[in-house]
Order: sequence, then C-alpha cells, then structure tokens
Amino acid sequence: MCGILFTNRPGMEREDFVAALATMRHRGPDAPGGYARHGDAQLGHNRLSIVDLNPRSNQPFWSRDRRHAIVFNGEIYNYRELARTHGIALRTGSDTELLLELWLRHGEKMLGWLYGMFAFVVLDTVTGETFVARDRLGVKPLYVHEHADGVILASEIAAILRLVPETAVDEFALRQYRALRGFFGGRTLYRGIEMFPPGCFSRNGKMTRYWSLPEGPQTPPTDEELDALLRSAVDYRLIADVPVGSYLSGGLDSSIVAALARRAHTWVTGLPGENEFEWAEKVAHHLGTEHRAITVTAERFVAAAQEMIVARREPLAVPNEVLLFEMTRAVKVKNTVVLSGEGADELFAGYDRIFRWAGESRAWDVREFARRYCYGGQLDLEVVEDAVAPFVGRGEPFAIVSAFFQIAHLHGLLRRLDNATMLCGVEGRVPFVDHRLVERLAGVPLGYKMAGGVVKAPLKRVFGHLLPADVVHRPKVGFPVNLDRVLPRGTSDGAGTAMDRWFDFNLSALGLETSSPTCV
Repeated sequence: MCGILFTNRPGMEREDFVAALATMRHRGPDAPGGYARHGDAQLGHNRLSIVDLNPRSNQPFWSRDRRHAIVFNGEIYNYRELARTHGIALRTGSDTELLLELWLRHGEKMLGWLYGMFAFVVLDTVTGETFVARDRLGVKPLYVHEHADGVILASEIAAILRLVPETAVDEFALRQYRALRGFFGGRTLYRGIEMFPPGCFSRNGKMTRYWSLPEGPQTPPTDEELDALLRSAVDYRLIADVPVGSYLSGGLDSSIVAALARRAHTWVTGLPGENEFEWAEKVAHHLGTEHRAITVTAERFVAAAQEMIVARREPLAVPNEVLLFEMTRAVKVKNTVVLSGEGADELFAGYDRIFRWAGESRAWDVREFARRYCYGGQLDLEVVEDAVAPFVGRGEPFAIVSAFFQIAHLHGLLRRLDNATMLCGVEGRVPFVDHRLVERLAGVPLGYKMAGGVVKAPLKRVFGHLLPADVVHRPKVGFPVNLDRVLPRGTSDGAGTAMDRWFDFNLSALGLETSSPTCV
C-alpha cells in the first residue's frame, strides 16, 4: 500500500516532481521518496510496508535486466499461488516483484488472475512505452492528467495540482458534489484531472476495459457457497507482515468481518452521546477482542475535517469520513492494516429504502430514484441522469439500481475509506469488495437478498450464529453525525438542508464559492 506518481511530460523538473511526491508522504511513511528517471519519464513512490518489510522490495522496482520499472499501490493477495503456478522464482517476498514478472511474461492477460486491489504503472526504458492498470472495482485510487505532450498519474489529486497548479474547477463536477455528495463518471473537482477508470488498462494511452460487472439474471448461491466465498475473502485480506485489526461499528457487516477475521484489535468511533459504542462493545466482548472506542468532540471534528480537506485538495463526501479518519489515527498505534465492512450494502441490497422501491417498480423513473438518493436541498436531474446513464440499459429498475450501487456508489465509499486510512499511514481492506463475491451476487434477485422482507437475509442466515442475536437483527445505523451539532455557526446563511451546509463548509475550506447552483 503506497502512493505512486508518474509522468513522461518533457521539461518537468526533478525538484518539482519530488515536491509533488512529498504531498503524499502520509501514504508511504516507511520508505518515502523513492525515485527513478529515464529520459522524460519519472517514477516516484512512497512505501507503506505491509508484505516483505525488507528494503529490497522498495520501489520503483526494477526487472532483473533493469529494462522495466514498476510503481505499484495495492496488494495482490494470491501472489504466492501465482508465483507457484507460473514458475516464478521470486528474489523477494513481495507481490510487487510477482506483479512485474507476471506482466513481463503474460502481458495484460494476467490482470484476470489477480485477487486484490491495485493501481500500477510499468515503464519500458528501451521503448518508452507505458502500461497502466487499475483493479476491477477501483479499491485503489489513480488520478490522471493528460496533456498533448504527456501524462501525469498519481494516487492523490494534490500531487497533480502541485505539478499543474493552474487547473480550474469543473463546474459540472461541482454540481455533482452538491447533488450526489461525490463525483461520478470519472470526474473530479478539477477540469483535466480524472479518475483512471476501474477495470481498465492503458497501453501507451490507449484505454481498454478488461473487466465489467456481469449482466443478466443469476441463480442465488447456496449457503455453503456464500460461506466459503466470504471466508476466503477475509482470509486473503489477513495476509500481512504487520498487525491487522478490524473496524467494529456494532452493525452487521463489520461484526461479521471481525468475527471471521479473529484478530486481537477492534475499533469504533462516534460523537459524545451519539454513537454505537454499546453495540460495538457487546460484539467485542462476544468475540474477545481488545476493543477501543474513539470519541470525537465537535471541536475536534471541525479541525480534523479542515485538515483532511486541505491535505486532499478536494471536498469530503460524507461527514462520517471525519470519524473514520480520527478512529484510524488511533488504529495506527496498534495496527497497520484494518478491515472494513464497506461493500456489503451494495452486494446485499442493504439500502432498503431504495432497493425496495426498485424491486417494486416496473419502469425506471429517474426522478423517483433521485428523491431517494439525493441529500441536498435542490434536485438536479441533469446530474442524476448523467450519473445513472451507464446503467440504464440493464433493463428493470432493480438491475439498474443494483449496478449503480455496485459500481458508481461503491467507488465513492472506497475513496472515502482510502482517504481516511491512508492519511494516517494505515491500509484499509474490504472483504465484501472481493471480485469473486461481486461477480457471484450480480444478477441475483431481490427475493434472495431480502428474503421474507428481511434486509441482508443471507448474511443473517449464514453468519448470524457468529454474533449475539440482538446485534444480528438490529437496524442499520453506521457512524451517525448530527451536522447541526458539529458544524460551526456561520457555515452558511441557514438556507437549505444540513447536507447543504456540509457542502458549503467543505467548499469554503477549499476557498471556493459556496452559493448553490440553479438546479432543474
């Protein structure tokens, strides 16, 4: 898990590149400032050591013949199996070496063999050719700025802005943020800086998709199959040479992950008098973990939010991102890797207010979807239609909503987790985003995921015996944040919803205009 930076633009000074890499030092405090140059191409890497702590695995990492170099952010959980299967004798104990050697032997075909999360760049120093790839669901971030004379790729926007400081705000992206609490379709807050698309690779700038969410109906898995898939997903994400802990909100998803992981440390966070500490403690006691509850005061909330916004150079999506950040500061004392329950709601129709509507609807109605999905005070249907457009061709409303949440909505949650954890030098791992689970649950009907009207019925049926019964059947809460309690006075003129005031707070921290756009 790391921060990567690459450019092949001519005339880019080394000191500017190194300064840009330093903006992401928090992503790799164990070996920051890794640097290599060949002609106009420059590669940078900040390493957070997780697997093979030896400096021999620092990056940029070179092939045996010194022709190819790689910078890589992520984890390939099945790297040992792949090394054995393909007869690769590793010089190190790292997945980085395996990734490069596998690509040299098999090219882009090897992407389909990887279990894990990744964003990486390979440079051929003889031809100057580049190969770039990102994992199927976009667990690991990769931002790109393209120009006529070359490209900049980075794990965070701040690094690109250090190299291209004149970048302007994308007004449509700003509308996306206000309407949808995030960015969609590859957009970021800045014109000319986009997300490298998940499930894609690029060879010398030519983009190719190598993975898509399966379409069409699919029969549900048996309970035994679901049990095996999730246990395997958790077990893979325990592979590390550093201590692994678990977030534990007291809800179903994180509790199942913590129960399957069987690791010593669990963590919960919340505001004074507004938290799930009692439920998390009940699960922790049941599992026998060393548990810690992190209380975040209103004053600390505001200071931490501003710190995050300034460091990231982009607004936060939802308020509980700040709680995740503050909790992860404490996690870092004991654990360098933490497991999280993100992705379960997308897999098992956990957002029942929207999924029940979709399952009962015969025809797609974007306005009705927006009423249930948007949180701002004004309805911007043009923005909503644009975000959902890639999924409308899937037919019935339930299929559209399921695909939207599994791909577009989930991507925002993964950005939230990555930002909150990596600012603290901690790696967040998400078992429910294992691509094997995602592929197996795609196209499975609502009647399975919400059997008998019970939200996440399969999870409760298959894994409920691992947890206290009242925890299994309690309503979903998450990390609640009462914005009226935490936002400072004067955040806005009082108009709009609490979320509108949250948007204003974020944009003000970035020095941007906070007046709401005209929406239709």
